[in-house]
Amino acid sequence: MANGGFEEYTVKTSRHFYESFHSYDYVVAPSGSCIAHVKNHLTGFDGHGNVFKNKAFELCEFLYDVLQVKALPGNFDEKVGLHKSCHGLRELRLGPSSEIKKDEVDKVSFLLNLIGGIELVDHPRADECCGFGGTFAIGEEAVSVEMGTDRVKGYMEAGATVITATDMSCLMHLEGIIKRKKYTNIEVVHVAEILNSRY
Repeated sequence: MANGGFEEYTVKTSRHFYESFHSYDYVVAPSGSCIAHVKNHLTGFDGHGNVFKNKAFELCEFLYDVLQVKALPGNFDEKVGLHKSCHGLRELRLGPSSEIKKDEVDKVSFLLNLIGGIELVDHPRADECCGFGGTFAIGEEAVSVEMGTDRVKGYMEAGATVITATDMSCLMHLEGIIKRKKYTNIEVVHVAEILNSRY
């Protein structure tokens, strides 16, 4: 609701989130969009949301920045296309984006490359949106489907057998397109599943 411009309807949820999690040292979630909201937009009720700015982390961000993971066990023998979800890329800076010319580490790629057997393949337009965008996918369904189809086709053309991302919403959108188009040579897997290497 909040990212659709209806923040006034989310105050009770925000208060509940604050009451549930403010006492923890860290709040970690496998979702860039959720953490971006908590870090950057959960401020509409007496400023209490600010408590999460320095202790809420997307999973890969936590592994890279806080735990400083340098090795991971496991093996994943697939060609993987990493979809760089908008919120993780542009709000959390999980990696570099094409519109900002800065020398930044791609935290998600770094962690994935610690897994044995994996081969990351590049999309020709690496940081474009998949077209989900919450209410955008409802209000602009045809555009959303075209954007998602373009993403999937780009990964298939690059030789990927798996698409991964830090956001389930993006992956659900892309998986829906894969199923509706009856593509059989590619599937989606959340980055947490790959890092856990028990796929």
